[in-house]
Amino acid sequence: MVVSVQLETTTEGEQLSAPRLRMKQAGAERGHVDGGWWPRATDLVAELPSLANALEQWVGPVTRVSYHLDTWGLVTRKVRVGDRMVRLEGFRFTDPHTITVIGSDSRGTILLVVPPGTDREAARAALRSAAGEESTAAAAEILSGKEFSPRP
Repeated sequence: MVVSVQLETTTEGEQLSAPRLRMKQAGAERGHVDGGWWPRATDLVAELPSLANALEQWVGPVTRVSYHLDTWGLVTRKVRVGDRMVRLEGFRFTDPHTITVIGSDSRGTILLVVPPGTDREAARAALRSAAGEESTAAAAEILSGKEFSPRP
């Protein structure tokens, strides 16, 4: 069973505040990723508040996010999410298709990041695969098809 916080809506009625996120259920097979996230844009600072709020049930209040510099580019070192500051750490040695979100008490989760311009059906398939109860696939394996290249 998959826990999803994504609200199903039409393209015209899509709720911009709800992150497109699917997470493995507690007790699922531990793999390379704990779930998947399909951001709407490549602006991590703009995308982070809704993602951080949605992930609180898994990691507690988010305190830190690690990301690949080539995927997100240079961003501010800290961003305010509600009443707290979240530290953003960019690296070149992390998987470019994932982000790591750390919360209170050092609880963390690794999310597959589906490129924002990906076709809706392909993106949903990737989210389902990342959050699959028995999925142990690496991010690159999940995103290996050409349909996961961002649309021009």
